[in-house]
Amino acid sequence: MDTAPDTTALRQHLIDPEICIRCNTCESTCPIGAITHDDRNYVVRADVCDLCMACVPPCPTGAIDNWRTVPRHAAYPVEEQLLWDELPPEQPPEAMATRGPDGPDAAADTRAITDESAFGTTTGRPAVARFNVADHASTVPPWSAAHPYVNLYGPGNPTLATVAGNVRVTDAGTESDTHHVVLDFGTLPFPVLEGQSIGIVPPGQDALGRPHHARQYSVASPRNGERPGYNNVSLTVKRVTIDHDGRPVRGVCSNYVCDLRVGDVVQVIGPFGASFLMPNHPRSNLVMICTGTGAAPMRAMTEWRRRLRTSGKFEGGQLMLFFGARTERELPYFGPLMKLPKDFIDVNLALSRESGQPRRYVQDLMRERASDLARLLASPDTFVYVCGLKSMEEGVVDTLRDVAGQGGLDWATLGPALRREGRLHIETY
Repeated sequence: MDTAPDTTALRQHLIDPEICIRCNTCESTCPIGAITHDDRNYVVRADVCDLCMACVPPCPTGAIDNWRTVPRHAAYPVEEQLLWDELPPEQPPEAMATRGPDGPDAAADTRAITDESAFGTTTGRPAVARFNVADHASTVPPWSAAHPYVNLYGPGNPTLATVAGNVRVTDAGTESDTHHVVLDFGTLPFPVLEGQSIGIVPPGQDALGRPHHARQYSVASPRNGERPGYNNVSLTVKRVTIDHDGRPVRGVCSNYVCDLRVGDVVQVIGPFGASFLMPNHPRSNLVMICTGTGAAPMRAMTEWRRRLRTSGKFEGGQLMLFFGARTERELPYFGPLMKLPKDFIDVNLALSRESGQPRRYVQDLMRERASDLARLLASPDTFVYVCGLKSMEEGVVDTLRDVAGQGGLDWATLGPALRREGRLHIETY
C-alpha cells in the first residue's frame, strides 16, 4: 500500500557555499554528526540535524546561518547540496511540492536517506558519546579583547594584496616545507587582530571547471603589521604534499602560496574570526598550545606582547608556550623563538621524532609542568589557546582536566567557567 509523503514543513538548515571558507568549524562542533563535506562543499543532513544551533555561533563567516522552509519529504539531499555554487532561492510551497518522492527529484531524495557509505550512518545520534570540542571551547572573546572587523571582503568581492616577502621557516631538506609569507594591502583597509584569519583564493579552476574556493589561513602577525606601522599581514603556510591517509597529493592553495614571489598579486577575503582573540588588560596570562602551523596565531600574540613590553607601556602577565613538532628542524620559527628572553616567555618544545630522544607530545610537557600550569589555570586572568591538528583536541582537554585536578581545582566548575568567560579557545584543522 502506498504511503503518502510527509508534507509537513521543515526548516532546513543549509550552508552558504559562496561564503563558507571550509574551515571545518561547523563539522567539528556539531554534537550529532549532521554536517559532512567533500572536497568542495560543507553540507547539513536534514534527516540528522535537530536544529540544536551548536554550530552557528563558532562559524567565522556566518555561512552556517542559513535556512529554507521546505516540505519534509522534499528536503534538499546532501548530493544536491554538494554540487551547489550558491544557495537556492526561497521557493513557494507549490514549487517545492514537485520535489521529493512524487516529483522529478525522487532519486536524489532516496539517495539522501539510504546512502550511508560516503557519509556514515544517517540513523540519528551515535550510540556512544564522543568527544565534542563545542562542550569545552569558548565562542566568545575575552572581555578585554579589541573589537574585531570581520567579512570586509567576501568571495564575491575579494580584495588584492601584493606579496612583500616569502621565506621558508623550516630547515631545507625536511618534509615540513613551511613558509612565512607577507602580504601588503597598500592603502586598502584590512584591519586584523591576533587570532583572526584570512582567506586566499587560488587561481584557476577545479576538475569540474569551477573556480577554486578560498582556503583559510591564520594571521601570524600582530595588529600593527608584520612590519610595525605598515598595512601588511603575515601567514604561516605548510606545503601540502600528502593527504590524511598518506597518499601523494598537491594542495591547490598551499603550493600556490608557498611558490609566490615578491611582487605577485593575490586575491584575499576576510578577515574572519571574532572569538579566538587575545586579552588586552594588564597582567593577563596567555597559555598557548600548538603544533606545526598552529603556531601562527601564537606568534602573532607573542609578538604583540613583545612590542608592548619593549614600549614599557603595558604590564603583561606570564606567557607559557607548548609547541609540538616532529623535530627541531621541522619546527617553524625555531631560531627566532629561541632568542626570546626567558623572563618574557616560558617555552616548552615537544619533539615526537627527534633522533635519539623519546617521543614527546604537548600533552606530555603539560603534565611535566602541571604545578606551574595549574597555578595559571587558577587565575581568572589566564586565557588558554589551542591551535593545530584536530587530533590534539581531546588529548589537550583531558590533560587540562588532569592538571587542574592535580592542582586542587575542580574541573566540573573550572571547565565551564573557562568556556563561559572566553578563556579557553580551540581552533584546529
